Amino acid sequence: MSRIGRKPIQLPAGVEFTKTDNVVTVKGPLGQLQRELHRLMNVELQDDTILVTRNSDTKQERSLHGLTRTLVANMIEGVTKGYSKTLELVGVGYRASKQGDTVVINIGYSHPVNIVPPAGIELEVPLPTKIVIKGIDKEAVGSLAANIRAVREPEPYKGKGIKYDTERIRRKAGKTGK
Repeated sequence: MSRIGRKPIQLPAGVEFTKTDNVVTVKGPLGQLQRELHRLMNVELQDDTILVTRNSDTKQERSLHGLTRTLVANMIEGVTKGYSKTLELVGVGYRASKQGDTVVINIGYSHPVNIVPPAGIELEVPLPTKIVIKGIDKEAVGSLAANIRAVREPEPYKGKGIKYDTERIRRKAGKTGK
């Protein structure tokens, strides 16, 4: 059995869990999430715990077991606590500002880059060099953070670019002069 897949998921107070066919819906204080799970996985609610089981030990079912349990656990954590990622802009003149819902980033290009968040995601700019992405869907928050970082990834010589707040840039030595 999968070590992760066989762990039961505790359902916190104030969270509703429903399953119809292969579609799982989780409602909580921060919102509602819905996801279609693979047909080979069985998800059932017993008392206040959710159990994910599989029918057989085929390679595909073993690989889906832990994944399915983690997806459901992330949905429950998202509607109770939410997720956030923080990005930092490093470089002279690199700054971000919020105009309505969009975030405008000046990152050394000849034009400003406009970031429009998808539905359910909130962007904050507490400092001109910091962007905070918040939402209840872990996948959507991480995907938007990766897309913003891809606008200008940090380079290894001066460390300029957009990086995660926890990321550490491995620096390289430049050319040596004569």
